[in-house]
Parts: sequence; C-alpha cells; structure tokens
Amino acid sequence: MRRQVLALPGLLCDGLVWETQVTALSGIADVTVADLSGGDDLTGMAEVALASVDGRLDVFGHSMGGRVAFEIWRQAPERVASIVVLDTGTHPVGPAEPASRKRMLDLAANEGMEALADAWLPQMVHPDRRSDAAFMRPLREMVLRATPEQHVRQIEALLRRREATSLLGTITVPTLVVVGRHDEWSPVDQHERIAASIPGARLVVIEDAGHMVTLEQPAAVSTLLVDWLSKLPDC
Repeated sequence: MRRQVLALPGLLCDGLVWETQVTALSGIADVTVADLSGGDDLTGMAEVALASVDGRLDVFGHSMGGRVAFEIWRQAPERVASIVVLDTGTHPVGPAEPASRKRMLDLAANEGMEALADAWLPQMVHPDRRSDAAFMRPLREMVLRATPEQHVRQIEALLRRREATSLLGTITVPTLVVVGRHDEWSPVDQHERIAASIPGARLVVIEDAGHMVTLEQPAAVSTLLVDWLSKLPDC
C-alpha cells in the first residue's frame, strides 16, 4: 500500500527543499509539496495544506513547515498517520524576535530580496558551505522566487503563532524529530526537548548540516525517511 506524504516547506522555501526526498520516496509514497506562500497565519496554512490532498497522511515539515505540521495535528489528528519535523521549533515568540524579524523585513523592503537572500541564507547552512557558490546558488534562486509580499505574510504568520509546546504531549502517532548538528537557528537542544515531550518520538541528528538539512545532506535525509516510512504500520 502506497503512503501519502504531505511535505511542508519553511519560510521563503518551496519544493526545492524536498526535491531529493520526493524522488527517493517515489517507490513507496505519493508526495504532495504544499504551497504555503499565500498564508499569513499558521492555522490557515494548515487548512490549505490539508485541503490539497485527501486521505490519511504522513506529515513532513521543515522549519516553519514543522510548525504547520504541529498545527495540522491540532486541527485534524484523525488524518495524521505519522509526523516528521526537521529543524523546527514549538516555542512562542520571544522578546527579541519581533525586532530581529523586522530587520529582515526592512532589508527586503529597502534593498530588495537579493539583499535579504545574501544576509539571511548564510546563517541557515553549515559554515563550510557559506562560501560554496555552487551550493548556495539554488538556495538564493529559491529565495528570489519568493515575493516581498510572501515574505511579509510568512513573517506575520510566525509572529502571530500560537504556542505549540503544550501540544506535543497529545501526539499519539509515530514521530521523527530531525536536526542538523550545526543548525544555529534551531539548535540541537531545542529538538531534544521537542522529542522528549512527544511520547515515543525518535530524535536523529544529521552530521555536517545546518538548518537546510534536506539540501545539505540530501542522501542521508532521504535514506532516513525511506527507512522510516518503510517500517511504519499500514495506514
């Protein structure tokens, strides 16, 4: 029986972040990559994602998409067969976050998405990759496919997010928590707390990777996800 995967990208991201995994999973699953570009709150993003595919789902979320995955569990747990979150968080907005987000919004508004990409992307990857032009080019092109309006909407969604930490203990489906060892944005200890709060969750740390783990270590992540899905009970 083929599985149905709903893959959720993060802030300013699109199907590129799941490209290798979609191919790797094609033998055992049909993968739908949700379009979260139009949403200005996580609740609405979850609703749109759920409406994009029928049936019971293995919900995969990267970064902001991980937060949407937890929102999907909040809204429709009966549709969730398993959850995989990568390089994400559940904490509420912290005191310094609005100002930090505003700096990025102002940069994009005043100097353009190119300037935003150049300032934001390096901190999203392992330090050794920041000067690798061949690796960084597709990420930069992905950010430039996004519009300033999308950026504003998604930042507003993140700043209006509901706290999700208290939701973790209610999760009753198999859950995999993945993080890049060198993720400076969503660090390993944050994921240790997430995994410890979900009954039976498994934590996997991917070596030699930062926040963009699906792109930095595509083979390792793909192998992990294929193995994960292959061992799950039928929906």
